[in-house]
Amino acid sequence: MKIATLIVRILIGVLLLFASLSYFFKFGEQPELVGDMKTVMTGFMATKYILPIAKSVEFICGLSFLSGKFIKFSAILLVPISLNILLINVFLMPEGIPIAAALFLGNLFLIYINWDSYKKLFVA
Repeated sequence: MKIATLIVRILIGVLLLFASLSYFFKFGEQPELVGDMKTVMTGFMATKYILPIAKSVEFICGLSFLSGKFIKFSAILLVPISLNILLINVFLMPEGIPIAAALFLGNLFLIYINWDSYKKLFVA
């Protein structure tokens, strides 16, 4: 199980780092967005803070997963972002569902592996 955890952690870390760095440094050509996805992204860009915050959190979580430090905190911090990525792909860009689902399920896997650390959060 340790090898599976390490593989999932590294893959998610690389994916998050690439996604966040490509947002900040504009690697290559970005695909042209159409339809509802274009409308959603235009709204995100108009706020001027949602995407930079989300990408900064992705960057920090990616570094955390690759370095092996603060993994438990980063996994919880990443849940709303990975869920939003999955739902946007389900409803607006179905071609991106496999990667989004892998990110979300990998994140849930990392939480499941460390579940004993989270039990105290759910005690009344």
